[in-house]
Amino acid sequence: MRQQISWMLLFSLVAVVSRASAQTVSPVPAVEVIVVRMAQARVENRARFRPYVVTRDYKLFGKERQNTKSQVTAAVTFVPPDSKRYAIQQSNGTRLGERIVRRMLESEAEIAKDYSSNDISPENYDLRFIREENISGQRCYVLELLPKRKDKNLVWGNIWVDSRTYLLRRTEGQPAKRPSWWLRDVHMVFLYGDVEGMWLQTVSEATATVRILGQHTIVSQDVKYDIDKFVAAGPKQVFQQIQRPVRQRDPSSSK
Repeated sequence: MRQQISWMLLFSLVAVVSRASAQTVSPVPAVEVIVVRMAQARVENRARFRPYVVTRDYKLFGKERQNTKSQVTAAVTFVPPDSKRYAIQQSNGTRLGERIVRRMLESEAEIAKDYSSNDISPENYDLRFIREENISGQRCYVLELLPKRKDKNLVWGNIWVDSRTYLLRRTEGQPAKRPSWWLRDVHMVFLYGDVEGMWLQTVSEATATVRILGQHTIVSQDVKYDIDKFVAAGPKQVFQQIQRPVRQRDPSSSK
């Protein structure tokens, strides 16, 4: 009987080991390989871009997040490869919210004209592998972004790269250069998702201390897409995915 039990235990152990071996995660590629695959994925994604109009909702909060200080709705039109324009459809609350949204959209339109200037590429960044992490059940490579120049359109922080598609799922950090004398302690989070075959940024959150006015946070979410003359539902509510940011030291503050 003891011998029979021992054989059963041995067979069970072999089965467990076999299943574990079958589920072994593939090794992490070298960071240089990840960067090359990201570039290829980015080119393939841009080739799938089609003209669209996105309705985007912006909410401005003060230090406390219970009450919305301002809410702005804008329509952003994109025509590949590099044309973006916007129109404010509705604005409620403080006028500060609309002013901030207009500046954000003007900057977005400028970047669209020269998107290579802020691409995550060896021309703009040094990158360092940090760890692996799951986002919504998908394995991601977390890389540190180290900008090669002080530029308000470059980010000092981290990116989460989908290990299967090599597209971005999340970007978090702060501008490599302070965008304005009025702003300090800027922290940004961007989330990405699939929109009818196009991988786009769909949610963002930016927190900053505004001189005199104190801390403010603006959150944007794509609500609805009009693509090729039909309407596609935007992404679901994902505000909860953005965690309270962990403050990072500004590398330029010590210089």
